[in-house]
Amino acid sequence: ALGRLIDACLADPVGGLLALPVADTVKGGQDRVERTLDRNGLWLAQTPQMFRAGVLRDALTAASVNGITVTDEASAIEAAGYAPLLVTGSMRNFKVTWPDDFELMEKWL
Repeated sequence: ALGRLIDACLADPVGGLLALPVADTVKGGQDRVERTLDRNGLWLAQTPQMFRAGVLRDALTAASVNGITVTDEASAIEAAGYAPLLVTGSMRNFKVTWPDDFELMEKWL
C-alpha cells in the first residue's frame, strides 16, 4: 500500500492518502439511528498521508490562523481548497484508536 501511495503522489501537485472504500452500512445519529447514509463515495482515511511539504505547511498554518479544526493532514489540505488523491489502502493497515484496537493489534503481531 505504501508503494502505491508513493507512486500515485510523486507526480501529483498536492498529494494524497491511503484509504479504504466503506464496506459497512453507515448509520447516523446519537443514541438512536436517525438515518442510513449512502456509503457510495465514502472512504475510511488511513495513514500515512503524503502531501507536498509547502502545500501542507501552508494549509496547516491557514487552518490554525482561521480556527479550523483538522483531524488529519488531509482535512487541512481540504480546508485549503485542495482535493487529495484517494489511494486504495489495505485492511492490514488499521488504525489503533480505541482500547480494543490495542488488544487486536497485540494479537495480530
